[in-house]
Amino acid sequence: MAVILGKAYHDVPMNSVFLVRHGENRANITKELSHRHVDYPLTEKGRLQAEQTARHFAALKVDEVYSSPLKRALETAEAIAGGRGDRVRVLEEFREVNVGSLELAPDLDGSWRLYKEIVLGWLAGARERSFPDGENMVDLVERFRRGIAKVLAGKTDRNIVIVGHGGIFTFCVPEICDVGDRRRFFATESSNCAIGELGISMEDGEIRGKLRRWADVGHLHGEAADFVSAMPRD
Repeated sequence: MAVILGKAYHDVPMNSVFLVRHGENRANITKELSHRHVDYPLTEKGRLQAEQTARHFAALKVDEVYSSPLKRALETAEAIAGGRGDRVRVLEEFREVNVGSLELAPDLDGSWRLYKEIVLGWLAGARERSFPDGENMVDLVERFRRGIAKVLAGKTDRNIVIVGHGGIFTFCVPEICDVGDRRRFFATESSNCAIGELGISMEDGEIRGKLRRWADVGHLHGEAADFVSAMPRD
């Protein structure tokens, strides 16, 4: 038995939802904040990571592939979809956290200091504090829920891949799943092309999820497993 959102459930028919962070792109190296305007394609290593992730999913019957509209996510999703872009459904709801004017601010170090201050505040309970001209955690979670609801409407027992971003996945998964030790969860970095697997159902319009694995990179090897941290080191 798992307790999700304060309610218990037993043997509810679920969809398997795989949350895949995109492969490496230039912003991972330059440490630029990216929501809309900063939109790089995959690096050579990022393409290798996407290819190895695609091989991993080739052994599984994937029913649907969804993606954030950003290039790094869409290219990763297209690899998983077998190179067929027409199989990838793009949803705005899975775009990365909207950091507003921090995205193009010239003081990158200052932007990251404010970013960390805001997200640490979110985790401490200050969920309504927004990025300058951006969104707060309440908005972010609601956006993610809308995307999940669109993906799961009327479906059971499906294998669904959603390619998106470390920020939105990390902040939002604990809102629909019991992740156990939250401190440990948030301290676990989701590297490029890491996979999270959730069992999710929709009951009376309510999203109920169970975390099966998180930040799994066991499918990556060689150069693809030489990860660059998403955030600057202090």
